[in-house]
Amino acid sequence: MQSLKSNALEPTAAELAQLPIGQRFAKLLPVYGLPVLAVALIVLFSLLFPDTFPTEANFSAIIDNKAVIALLSLAVLCPMITGKIDLTIGYGIVLWHIMAISLQVRFGVPWFAAVAIVLLAGVGLGLLNGLLVEIAMIDSFIATLGVGTVLYAIALWHTGGQQIVGDLSPAFTAIDTLFVGPLPITTFYIVGLGVVQWLVFEHTPFGRALYAIGANPRAALLNGIPVRRYVILGFVASGLLTAAAGVVLAAKLQIGQASVGLDYLLPALVGVFLGSTTIKPGRVNVWGTLVAVVVLAVGISGIQEFGADFYVEPLFNGATLLVSIAIAGYAQRRSNSANRKPAGSPRSAIDMAAPVTVNGDEI
Repeated sequence: MQSLKSNALEPTAAELAQLPIGQRFAKLLPVYGLPVLAVALIVLFSLLFPDTFPTEANFSAIIDNKAVIALLSLAVLCPMITGKIDLTIGYGIVLWHIMAISLQVRFGVPWFAAVAIVLLAGVGLGLLNGLLVEIAMIDSFIATLGVGTVLYAIALWHTGGQQIVGDLSPAFTAIDTLFVGPLPITTFYIVGLGVVQWLVFEHTPFGRALYAIGANPRAALLNGIPVRRYVILGFVASGLLTAAAGVVLAAKLQIGQASVGLDYLLPALVGVFLGSTTIKPGRVNVWGTLVAVVVLAVGISGIQEFGADFYVEPLFNGATLLVSIAIAGYAQRRSNSANRKPAGSPRSAIDMAAPVTVNGDEI
């Protein structure tokens, strides 16, 4: 097995230093094109709708409306780094937000205990997904789709197709409704979680090992990385964060209903796939994911300012998903081509035992 380099395609400082300004710009454009697009969209819609778009109320509404999607995107990012997908995020959030409200309204559980129970249930679900994928050896798409469908059935059975309503503690609803200055509290959830994930994934041996697993699990295994354990931990993290997103959604809606939640699955996946085309093109990453969510949120909000019909948002999300997957696939093929040896090149014993490296750091 050849040594494994990072799948990211961003140019290094040494490469940029040797290029003229024009070529530097061309190299950096694919890396930072999406953040530039986000700023351009904000400026464009602000000029087109100066009285309604560039307002504090509108930006707060955009953040609050897309906070759950951002949290779910960061949740699905955890197993996707290892090359696995977790579709239970879309189904789990249905059950978790219902459970968070039902425990309080129907069973009289204090709100903080209800939140703790939901989070523990999310961890349990993530563990189940990890065991099905790594121990039972079921493809992650099939395993999480099957488990998610069961969760949705449980939610339908529990609610009987009806809404769950009742008096909720102001402390519980403040999980979503509280503002810190002009910003909703959900802003700090997203930024705080993003910083933690960035530090873990980009600056710890554990995070680099996760990326190594996603790039080539056999190479990672031969280099002593406990692949099964780390993949399972990725699913556990996804389950925990999905449950947390369910709690936020419950505090936001203040009612529980099985018809709410599945609409978040596609935008969350779009955020991760589109995010893999920027900042560190060729692999999923935290800041690229959050920038992608911003582009989706601003783009949809601006389109709605034109008076677009209700079907525009799913149409926009679906089209963006197809485009982002195509771009991500192209970037991955470029990365594989750059890392591949010329045909017929011999593999030495050194190649066979070479350590896995990500971002220049040996695992």
